[in-house]
Amino acid sequence: MTAFEPRAATPGRRRTVAQRVLISFSVLLLGFALVAGWSVIAQRNAAREANLMRFGYLPLSIALRDLVAVQDNWNSQLNHVTTTPNPADKRLWFETALRVGRPRKYSEVRGRIADALVASDQAAVAAMGRELLGETAAVEAFQEPDREAITRLFEALERGDNARAEQLRDELVTRGSQARKRLSVLEQRVQRNVDALLDAARARERLALGLLIGLAGFTAVVAVALALHVRGVLLPLAKVTARARAVAEGDLTPRPVVATPDEIGELAAAFEAMVTAIARANEQIVATERLATIGKMAAHVTHEIRNPLSSMALNVEMLEEELQGHEDEARSLLRAVKHEIERLSALSAQYLSVARQRPSTLEQEDLGALVTAAADFMRPELRRQQVEIRVDVGTGIPAVLVDAAQIRQALFNLIRNAQEAMPQGGRVTVSVRAGEGGGADVLVDDEGGGISPEARTRLFEPFFTTKGKGTGLGLAITSRIVQVHGGTITCEPRAPRGTRFRIHLPDPSASALGVGAPAPAQGGVGRPSATICRLARSLWEVRKMASAGEPV
Repeated sequence: MTAFEPRAATPGRRRTVAQRVLISFSVLLLGFALVAGWSVIAQRNAAREANLMRFGYLPLSIALRDLVAVQDNWNSQLNHVTTTPNPADKRLWFETALRVGRPRKYSEVRGRIADALVASDQAAVAAMGRELLGETAAVEAFQEPDREAITRLFEALERGDNARAEQLRDELVTRGSQARKRLSVLEQRVQRNVDALLDAARARERLALGLLIGLAGFTAVVAVALALHVRGVLLPLAKVTARARAVAEGDLTPRPVVATPDEIGELAAAFEAMVTAIARANEQIVATERLATIGKMAAHVTHEIRNPLSSMALNVEMLEEELQGHEDEARSLLRAVKHEIERLSALSAQYLSVARQRPSTLEQEDLGALVTAAADFMRPELRRQQVEIRVDVGTGIPAVLVDAAQIRQALFNLIRNAQEAMPQGGRVTVSVRAGEGGGADVLVDDEGGGISPEARTRLFEPFFTTKGKGTGLGLAITSRIVQVHGGTITCEPRAPRGTRFRIHLPDPSASALGVGAPAPAQGGVGRPSATICRLARSLWEVRKMASAGEPV
């Protein structure tokens, strides 16, 4: 049997096409999510730093600059305090600056630092804000002695003690310059932080542009790879579609199945199995039609032959009686005629067995006992041919539904076929075993020369034979009987030599049998013309002898 058995989809962890496509597009969406997520984070960082710049560093820088300007004005006024014509007015200005102007500016700077820096959720920014608050408080504390020094300065001016006034003025100017320098350091520190933020923003912009280009390229590569992957996933579906078109056009030749671990692979395997089943069904239909034609022709030919054969057989018997005591040559020719008549009668009976198929009557039988009885019946015939037959019935053989007469006929055909494969004698072994997956197997083994692989593919065709004689109908009839029972028959080589025929009969509880349905068969009609010619020639010889004076 060379029927193609489609290979099922590769076993393993099954993943559907929908899952594979979903995973592919999930990877693509993940790439886009990375780009979008990084963009959102970058935008949030940029917004936070912009707020820090706008509401923190920029107002603080302005406040510090104003404080430095106040300090510069303070120092400028001190430089002219000893030469002013109206010291009382100057004293009022300085006292107002000490009481209102300077505290208000320091309070504004502390408020800017507290609101924009210390209150920040960033630890580094809050820490820097606390440092700036400390520095500002230190500068303010450093200028605290100015209040007392101003009082002493104007008292000295009122007394006319210019030397003392100039000394106090120089002390105030020196302390004011130092305070101004420290305030300038604070302003420069804030400005450096502003510059650092600007540099970070520019660097982040460059990084964002580079990452955006990289992620866009990565996303493009992933998209192309996923498109190719999805195309590969769906490619078997296009092959199945093309295969369906070919089958629709009549191409039932078996094709290998490209197995994929998804429903497309299952569809391809199931479709190929369906095509194989259709091809087998077509073969069976053709074989059935051929067998029906053969049966009709065989029935007609056999009917036309059997009547003359009966008459010839009767005349031969009469000739045998008349030729008693005559020459051996005449009797030898008569025996040859009788043998040919018997062979033609057997041939006619075999043709009729093909032409007339009675419906099968299936009953539950003990297959082991049935095989043993058939072997016992064949044993005397085999012994005359120096062939030993052995029966081996295993344990746990399930009961099967069979037509006992038909199964016996199939066994007789296989056993005779095994005997003919061993012309020098040997052993035939008939075994009964429980079948894999249910049912029962009958094995018929011989020790003959074996059958070539080419011949095994045609063994069950009608009229095909590997022997020099025979009709070639035995195995065809056997195959049809097995198929009517819903089973299968195969031919296998044996090691080191010989052939094994395996009949598998299904479990009746797990199979539906086409009881009584015509079984498939193949082949054509044989022609008995050569035998008929030999028979006519022998009869002509007998009549010639009779015309020469012998009694007939």
